[in-house]
Amino acid sequence: MSIVGLALNLLLAGLLVAALGMGWRLNRRLKALRDSHDGFAVAVRELNTAAARAEQGLADLRAATDEAIDLLADRIDKGRSVAAKLERLIDHAPVPQRQAAATADPVAERRLGALLAAAREARPERVAPRERLAQTERPAPPLRSTPPLRRSVEDDLFDDEPLTLNDVRGATR
Repeated sequence: MSIVGLALNLLLAGLLVAALGMGWRLNRRLKALRDSHDGFAVAVRELNTAAARAEQGLADLRAATDEAIDLLADRIDKGRSVAAKLERLIDHAPVPQRQAAATADPVAERRLGALLAAAREARPERVAPRERLAQTERPAPPLRSTPPLRRSVEDDLFDDEPLTLNDVRGATR
């Protein structure tokens, strides 16, 4: 074998060792990339699960808000009807009875208590939100100033127990 042939074989062996070293480094980097890709896939799955939970929470919150809107609209309607009934009673009462009502007539108090109890129990039919908006756009009848009662009308209207999350239709934690 000649020196040129030996030198070429040594050069080829050196290049093969260098290629082997580069292949080994490239394999380590590819393995690290695959591991990080798996970690990224796990993070994306966890993020997707968290987003689904947040979306469900928003839907529950939206349902609870709609229920609260319905409840408040019912109470507002009830309050307006009670105020209108009281206004009609005041308008149609003779003058001596008005003075007697101001001096705490027991008959008038019973009638007023019965009226408030009936208003508390009466629930109007549920109205879709768009229809309710159309109904609430009409102006409320003007109220006349009257002497204050011992208890305010708001106290009687809102004596119900407070709304809890379990009371809201379709709500889950």
